[in-house]
Amino acid sequence: MTNQEIAVNIPQTLDPVYSNMIQIAYKEDEFTFLFLHQLPQVNQARAKAIVSITPTHAKNLLAVLTKTMNDYEQKFGQVSAPKEQQGKENVTTLSGYS
Repeated sequence: MTNQEIAVNIPQTLDPVYSNMIQIAYKEDEFTFLFLHQLPQVNQARAKAIVSITPTHAKNLLAVLTKTMNDYEQKFGQVSAPKEQQGKENVTTLSGYS
């Protein structure tokens, strides 16, 4: 992987999105991430963004997230799942969608 600097243009109309839940679906040629905001005390979530990437980009994302989380934990300390979430999967994976 080469380090290349690129200029990123972020339109002023692009608003940040908060997501506290994610669903991941995949098929042979893409991964789709559905970013959700789960409402407190309600069994409901609102979709905030949908992002589709290739399997190669998904593998790169995994590597970057792993490195970034390791860097973060070295700086700020270990991150662990909330006690009510331990042992439970907090990502829903849907496979073979069309």
